[in-house]
Amino acid sequence: MSQQAQTRPVSPPSEDRSPAQWARTARTIVPLAAAGVFVVGQLYVVIPLLGEFTTGWRAGTSQAAWMVTAFGFAYATGFLFSGPAADRFGRRRVLLVGMVASALATAAVGLAGGLAAGLTLRAIQGFASAFFAPAALAYVAERIEPSRRPIAITTMTSGFIASAIIAQAIATLLLPTFGWQSPFFGGAVCVLALAAILFFVLEPDPVRSATDRPNPLRAMGTMLRRRDTILLYLATATVLSSFVAVYTGLETVGPEGLAGNPTAMLALRASALPAFLAAPWIAGRLRKYAPTTRVVGALAVASASAFLAAAVSGLGVWAIALCLLEFVGGVALAAPGLIEAVGSVAGPARAAATALYTFVLFIGASLGPQLAAAADAAGFVGVCLAAGTLLAVGAMIALAARRTRNTMALPGRNTQEPT
Repeated sequence: MSQQAQTRPVSPPSEDRSPAQWARTARTIVPLAAAGVFVVGQLYVVIPLLGEFTTGWRAGTSQAAWMVTAFGFAYATGFLFSGPAADRFGRRRVLLVGMVASALATAAVGLAGGLAAGLTLRAIQGFASAFFAPAALAYVAERIEPSRRPIAITTMTSGFIASAIIAQAIATLLLPTFGWQSPFFGGAVCVLALAAILFFVLEPDPVRSATDRPNPLRAMGTMLRRRDTILLYLATATVLSSFVAVYTGLETVGPEGLAGNPTAMLALRASALPAFLAAPWIAGRLRKYAPTTRVVGALAVASASAFLAAAVSGLGVWAIALCLLEFVGGVALAAPGLIEAVGSVAGPARAAATALYTFVLFIGASLGPQLAAAADAAGFVGVCLAAGTLLAVGAMIALAARRTRNTMALPGRNTQEPT
């Protein structure tokens, strides 16, 4: 065997693999995306249950709301550990262990007897759940054929974002008959079942020597010293913060006929689901463009849709629904584009880079309600204008990242994007 063959890195898989060596796209993505819905959806599943917590646990509304926040901050913090772990121990191993831990923690939340126990278990649940997304996205970025990768990543991220709607709908349907514990017990069973499926579907992690394993902290530090990735992370912060702000505004200061009407609100949320379903197809048609080019366009569309929603908010539910359909479509296309853009310069530290991305993304999501609260004095119109402005800033930041060519790079990686 030649010296070159002996020293060639084992991971990540080479871009010039033969077609037979790539993972089968549908067989891989369908269970991964389904798992993403159930794992990430646990962030949002408690929103329809807050009334039960205030009544059953004799907690105030603001106290019960910490059931969302406790998960959210632990979830975002967990990404800083999960990405490096996936780089060091393997994507498949970390992903499966994380799913089992998430399922056990999810079931434990259903056993909570009071607010203190509930908050503690939600924080544990959030931290455990964080070990899924970075490992799953890094696996897809390495194992799926490059020509199909944009569709695959968009399917994954669309599932993550769509879980905000799907999880709340499931909880709303289960609550009257089976009680507030049912979304947690049912979710735990589904996550365990999907982990069993993925155990047989995912390819084994490649064997790495000590020299093949990236230093996670060094990799994160390198990514944060690059001008282009700093700009990409700043743009990432605008995506879910604006998304959550708009939907929080609908709930708190929505137009007449929406605010305080759970049925109308659920229908309006569900009306945006076609955008998530269409996003992978659209991403496939746009794959000839560089990731940051797609991000700029997607954020611009989402920004314009938020401004349009402000303008037509007095025309009725259907006018708002059409604007939200475009708004959600822009968000659903921006998120995977940002992942691809960050991953394209990360090399073998792709999971660490993705972990930073998801950390910033969900910190943004946690700040979305505060953005809505800051703008709610002007009603739903003010919230939409604030979200649209933030997304416009995000588009300009992404454009600056597109034009930035940083001389820093992780070893052995070309940082130039296709034009």
